Amino acid sequence: MDIKLFESKRIRSEWSETDQKWYFSIVDVIGTLTDSGNPQVYWRVLKKRLSDEGNQTVTNCNGLKMVAADGKMRMTDVADTEQLLRLIQSIPSPKAEPFKMWLAKVGYERMQEISDPEQSLDRARENWQKAGRTEKWIQQRMSGQETRNKLTDYWQEHGVQKGDEFVLLPILFIRNGPV
Repeated sequence: MDIKLFESKRIRSEWSETDQKWYFSIVDVIGTLTDSGNPQVYWRVLKKRLSDEGNQTVTNCNGLKMVAADGKMRMTDVADTEQLLRLIQSIPSPKAEPFKMWLAKVGYERMQEISDPEQSLDRARENWQKAGRTEKWIQQRMSGQETRNKLTDYWQEHGVQKGDEFVLLPILFIRNGPV
């Protein structure tokens, strides 16, 4: 188990090797966003309301054993990042507003990228620049991705379908030249 901090409040989290994603305690997130005296009750009421509305996010939440405040391992409702972001949208809280605004912005940007895919390339370049990457590094990264895409497209066109076949192809290529 891992502990994440948000505004100095503890949020229990756990990495799943099986699913390859993080799970976060819903009650901890609710407690942080609402300052509720009893986040368990808040979650129970919210879960019922969302379930009555037919919201599938609630039914997709999992339970994991996590260390509780009393030090014992207890079943805790958890959500992955996507589920958590959807739940945050249902919480009326000033602390949740920055998350909601960010989600709206990301959603709007994603819709723009769907209509004009070049925007996603521009955004990637901008993010790499902000991360301190050099122009040379960015260009190599983008051309490497293009080469990889062409190669996997070629392999798929020639009948390679399984992931383990893709793994073997570079080895065969190195040994024998183009397949």
